[in-house]
Amino acid sequence: MEPATAVTSSPARACGGGRSGVPRRLVAALAVTQTVGYGVLYYAFSALLGPMSRDLGISTATAAGALTTAVLVTGLMSVPVGRWLDAHGGHALMTTGALVGAVAAVAWSQVQTVAQLYAVFAVIGAASAMVLYEPAFAVVVAVTAPASRTRALLGITLVAGFASSIFIPLTGQLLEATTWRHTLLILAAGYAAFAIPLHAVALRRTGPRHRAHPAPSRPRAAVLRDAGFWLLAAGFVLHSAALATIAVHLVLYLISLGHPPAVAATLAGLLGLLSVTGRVVTSLSLRWLPMATIAGIVLVVQGAAISLLPFTGKHLAGAIVCLVLFGLGFGVASIATPAILLDRYGSNGYATTAGTLATPVIIAKAGAPLGGAVLAGSSGYRPVILAVAAACITAGLFIAASRRVPPPNRA
Repeated sequence: MEPATAVTSSPARACGGGRSGVPRRLVAALAVTQTVGYGVLYYAFSALLGPMSRDLGISTATAAGALTTAVLVTGLMSVPVGRWLDAHGGHALMTTGALVGAVAAVAWSQVQTVAQLYAVFAVIGAASAMVLYEPAFAVVVAVTAPASRTRALLGITLVAGFASSIFIPLTGQLLEATTWRHTLLILAAGYAAFAIPLHAVALRRTGPRHRAHPAPSRPRAAVLRDAGFWLLAAGFVLHSAALATIAVHLVLYLISLGHPPAVAATLAGLLGLLSVTGRVVTSLSLRWLPMATIAGIVLVVQGAAISLLPFTGKHLAGAIVCLVLFGLGFGVASIATPAILLDRYGSNGYATTAGTLATPVIIAKAGAPLGGAVLAGSSGYRPVILAVAAACITAGLFIAASRRVPPPNRA
């Protein structure tokens, strides 16, 4: 593992950085493309779901399955994308992915059948694997000095954390002014205008010869033999499943507790805003504790907070307290995952390692809401919320416990 104090200035300067070792122009470009990418390729779907379903004459459940398809394809592509990034860097991959994503959004606006919708979302899933957090983080890790990586990743996630807060209302405003098909054409044009040129220009010097620490990749088999990796995988899979379930079912549960729909939606909207605060708090806490410990504590608190919602959530104040505490951990995984992997395995072969971890995490994200719906249909929402709480607490314990297992290079 490289020493935390090592600094290589040339890659940072090549990307517009300085003595800090942070490639500022690269970070700024990726902050924009991640915000617009998540906004168009993921979050806009929730606002478009109703009018699209009505126009196509299909149920919302059938339409929602298209997004599940996209998420599954993203998960299945994580490892091959990671291997490509380790071998070739992100310039060609992310520029091509932005082009594919923009074309797919245009194709989405033209679908007439369920088969066409699902085919388009398979392509959107492939594009997402090429352009969203995992490849963006891998590019930053490759060209940023070790001491500055957390700051660079935090800068990207702080901005991109507002993607849902920007694009869900924006998509709603466009829908009031025009049709869902024209709305998608506008969003596709906006994504193409930002993502394609920014990836093409800002990522030019992020290939293997520009890396801060060029070295052979860590064999994937060594990571898979590490018991600590499986603790991390179990923890992040459980946490991803819990967050995906809450994201889909929280509004309906709050309404079932007696809150008006507008209030329920507003309370759910707090999660996205609070996730940004949680990322800042987590990053500041690195002065005192390692990231795995911090993430473990946050997830346990998160689980404890949401476990109280069935008992206090009928009162507005009780619901707010529970969701504020839960929301502070809503975005922690995005900043914790790269930090923990870098701390444990170093930067060599980072993209492949991150892709290996992302595959089951993303699949859990795709499937958990369906499991939540089945459980809610048979037993009501209280068992769902308590299962989410148990998953968060268990995830926190697993992630914290990974610190007790020596990494492969220290065994």
